[in-house]
Amino acid sequence: MSSPLRVVAIQQHCTPDKQESLATSERLIRQAAQEGAQLVVLQELHATQYFCQTEDTSIFELAEPIPGPTSNRLSQIAGELGIVLVGSIFERRMNGVYHNTAVVFERDGSLVGIYRKMHIPDDPGFYEKFYFTPGDATFNDGASGFSPIQTSVGKLGVLVCWDQWYPEAARLMALAGADMLIYPTAIGWDMNDDEAERSRQLEAWVTVQRGHAVANNLPVIAPNRIGTEPDPSGSSDGIRFWGNSFICGPQGEFLARADDTTEQVLVADIDTQRSESVRRIWPYLRDRRIDAYGDILKRVRD
Repeated sequence: MSSPLRVVAIQQHCTPDKQESLATSERLIRQAAQEGAQLVVLQELHATQYFCQTEDTSIFELAEPIPGPTSNRLSQIAGELGIVLVGSIFERRMNGVYHNTAVVFERDGSLVGIYRKMHIPDDPGFYEKFYFTPGDATFNDGASGFSPIQTSVGKLGVLVCWDQWYPEAARLMALAGADMLIYPTAIGWDMNDDEAERSRQLEAWVTVQRGHAVANNLPVIAPNRIGTEPDPSGSSDGIRFWGNSFICGPQGEFLARADDTTEQVLVADIDTQRSESVRRIWPYLRDRRIDAYGDILKRVRD
């Protein structure tokens, strides 16, 4: 019997001050390490408030190269605490090309992989296409953009926020041998949504990710931010981020779930053998009809 893997999803407030937000992240990471975490996952764009509520060219000044100040700080923390750490950076890849990028650090602080968000939304309050170039479908070495990152705690299928609504992304990570799916997130309610609509949106968000766990027999780690952040343009009342970070097992069973208001170090112990056991009795991957799925590559079947 293998030992359980202790994982943590960090749910936090963010402020307009990058150093203040990073200090909060660091404090919570250290708390997670004290609780025995081997893998710690931060939420999407945890160093800043969610700046995509409006389109503003001055925001590009927040972007950093990798390596850069934020990634170096996360590297130092991971190495000092001896944890695998998943962080999130507004990446400046080159002049005019910016990404929403997850970074993964090994226990010695080395950068072992990055994932650049592939699906980019453009909706009221979430104007991400203005800021982020989608990740490459294929890297220069031929690897897929949907490639798990090998670490000492397993192969991490790291995706980001809007990716969580796409079963194709989860399945491609699973087919490449991911041991778990990870979704750093920044999602919340329009302040004008009524309670019924808020409930529907939240439950849809939770349900679709639990569905990815079930369909791929993999644990899911999904940290989300909390707090109300104003729209800098004043054209809306801002976003109330709904928290509800959670960790679930390979049958979608909740292992830990946060509330919608509290800063939290969400801890769960994952049985690393459970996916294998579940796949022996629910062999979805065995029974896939790959000979019949050609039309999935079409935009619309018309």
